[in-house]
Amino acid sequence: MQNYNNLNQFKAHQKIKVGISTGDPNGVGIEIILKIFQDKDIFELFTPIVFSSIGILSDQKKHFKLKTELNSIKNINQLSSQKLNVIEAASKNYKISFGEPSKESGEIALNSFTDATNALKNGDIDILLTGPFDKSTVIGQNYNFLGHTEYLNQELNGEAMMIMVSKKIKIALITEHVPINKVSSYLSKKMLTKKIEQLSKTLKFDFGIKDHKIAVLGLNPHAGDNGYIGNEEENIIKPVIKDFLKKGLNISGPFSSDAFFGNKHYLGYDIVLAMYHDQGLIPFKTISFGEGTNFTAGLDKVRTSPDHGTAYDIAGKGIAKINSFRQSFFLAREIFLMRNDRIKSSF
Repeated sequence: MQNYNNLNQFKAHQKIKVGISTGDPNGVGIEIILKIFQDKDIFELFTPIVFSSIGILSDQKKHFKLKTELNSIKNINQLSSQKLNVIEAASKNYKISFGEPSKESGEIALNSFTDATNALKNGDIDILLTGPFDKSTVIGQNYNFLGHTEYLNQELNGEAMMIMVSKKIKIALITEHVPINKVSSYLSKKMLTKKIEQLSKTLKFDFGIKDHKIAVLGLNPHAGDNGYIGNEEENIIKPVIKDFLKKGLNISGPFSSDAFFGNKHYLGYDIVLAMYHDQGLIPFKTISFGEGTNFTAGLDKVRTSPDHGTAYDIAGKGIAKINSFRQSFFLAREIFLMRNDRIKSSF
């Protein structure tokens, strides 16, 4: 991951179109988007398109006393290269209630996300950055997915894999939004093999790490203690790792999660593969919270998001930090350009 603080390191001709879904308008998403695009230098790298309502963004711009220049458009052909473009995807008359999740705010968030996803599918935008929404306000509104990742997995080509990325650590997940009592039933040799193959390709082609080292965590406490605390390590994880070692992949494990992170062994690997959501996200956020990015690997299009949620508790107060959201733009851009360069070099 590059250092994104110095924008001069990038070339102007590499400017790309980024589609942005706002997330819940009663959360911190729009505040952060507006703050990021107050910086004129960022327009040298991105042409941003927010899928929302010019009324909602204008109201929040006024509330937070920001100077971000907005451009209301009806279609993708009306883009301004030096303003934050807003294409209608929500009610113009919605009144913001900061910190209060509601069915209406969920509908706005969902419309923003699905419209942006359609633009990504159609090639109208190059990359997608999604703001956080509250699942309780969107599930049931013709949307029965447990997160952005699951929806994108259906709508785009490939098989989605959640990878958390920061300058300090990368963590990928075998299972994502799965109840803890069902994780072991998802795990199989076939599934684990497929995920590791996918992860290896992602490290090579999306991150440019040709000779990579992968650490695999165990499922059970103490990585099963040789079968005394669960048998998934002995019956599934160890045999799969052994097969990959025979193929020449630099992969190690299964490791006991507590000792692995407690002793900072993650510093010796390019990525850590966790078996379930909290096993990966708790150490990731402990190490990198506010600086990380959620990257949806394995798909034919590039999508990222910040490492935080709606943050209703601070919504409307003007104190939301931009770091994670901003890093998400640059990581998506970096991966998009790397993929493009690989395609060009193949001709």
